[in-house]
Amino acid sequence: MLEKEKIDFEKTVVVGIVTQNQNEEKLVEYLDELEFLTFTAGGEVVKRFWQKMDKPNPKTFLGTGKMDEIHLYVKEHEISTVIFDDELSPSQQKNISKILDCKVLDRTNLILDIFAQRAETSYARTQVELAQCQYLLPRLSGMWTHLERQKGGIGLRGPGETEIETDRRIVRDRIALLKDKIKTIDRQMSVQRSNRGAMVRVALVGYTNVGKSTLMNAVGKSDVFVENKLFATLDTTVRKVVIKNLPFLLSDTVGFIRKLPTQLVESFKSTLDEVREADLLLHVVDISHPDFEDHIASVNQILMDIKSNDKPTIMVFNKIDAYKHLTIEEDDLITERTSKHFTLDEWKQTWMSNVGEKNALFISATEKENFEQFREIVYEAVREIHVTRFPYNKFLYPDYKDAIEKEE
Repeated sequence: MLEKEKIDFEKTVVVGIVTQNQNEEKLVEYLDELEFLTFTAGGEVVKRFWQKMDKPNPKTFLGTGKMDEIHLYVKEHEISTVIFDDELSPSQQKNISKILDCKVLDRTNLILDIFAQRAETSYARTQVELAQCQYLLPRLSGMWTHLERQKGGIGLRGPGETEIETDRRIVRDRIALLKDKIKTIDRQMSVQRSNRGAMVRVALVGYTNVGKSTLMNAVGKSDVFVENKLFATLDTTVRKVVIKNLPFLLSDTVGFIRKLPTQLVESFKSTLDEVREADLLLHVVDISHPDFEDHIASVNQILMDIKSNDKPTIMVFNKIDAYKHLTIEEDDLITERTSKHFTLDEWKQTWMSNVGEKNALFISATEKENFEQFREIVYEAVREIHVTRFPYNKFLYPDYKDAIEKEE
């Protein structure tokens, strides 16, 4: 008889603050996401703590009273990890660790940990290690209590070098080595990309966990790893896809997230070259998520950062099968109607109608709902780019409806 595998989740608490720039509703939304990140990393969130402040305390992030409250809870419930929603400065992390006497992480550290778990290829591991080293460098002092001189004795007395200085030098050398390694791999990958010829390149972009890999599998009949967790995909996968008789390359890229650590954006810029060199972007959106408009804004911001926001883009609103809107009872005269009460048809009449009839698609990748329309619009968009590049191929690839009639 097979024994059930028992997974031990680390007991954690998450901490956030309400400021002038981040109201309570926004904080709840961010902490929900942080909780999902913690679950993905292998932790179980037992409790949430938050405090209203004008700005974070430069020494301990939170006020002393709230820190004492968290310390008491951590002690009583044997909590192993405390995770903060914002990036902590090295001094804050050092001070908080002293007060709470347990493992203290911030959002950046948590995302880096998930990336380290997910990295499969040598390239992804190198990129993650570079980001980790850049994050670690200013925080080394908090990790050592023995900062004694390394050498002493007759003939060796002098300024010497402390343990911390040695470690900093080792980390700096490692960063330089990893950057060189990434440059080498980048050169190899650019050669690979140039060898693909002049085929039209389409890239799937979007927030993490919106269904990009599921869509890739459905369209390209691939077997890309899919899981309902954040950052299931780290390595870019490129597949040749044929719709009717029109071939093109489809690439699945790493998902984006709000408050994405700057170290990761830097080290993963090379992975995002697939997006930079794409001819067409399919911006996948999880319409069933209550904050999908924020997700779109976050993705657009990162596309702007990597100078890819001016490419032709088709908005693919996925997971319509899971979409649920809030309802108001007929006798309820108090509740104000917001966008959370919109039906799918009402959403289509909003700003979504302005992106153009052929630039907004509503599908379900798992249920293959509206898939024929998806294939048609992608076919027409790829055909337009292909015919512009090779005008003499126009007769090889008729309009989608004509291609269906030919088949029949």
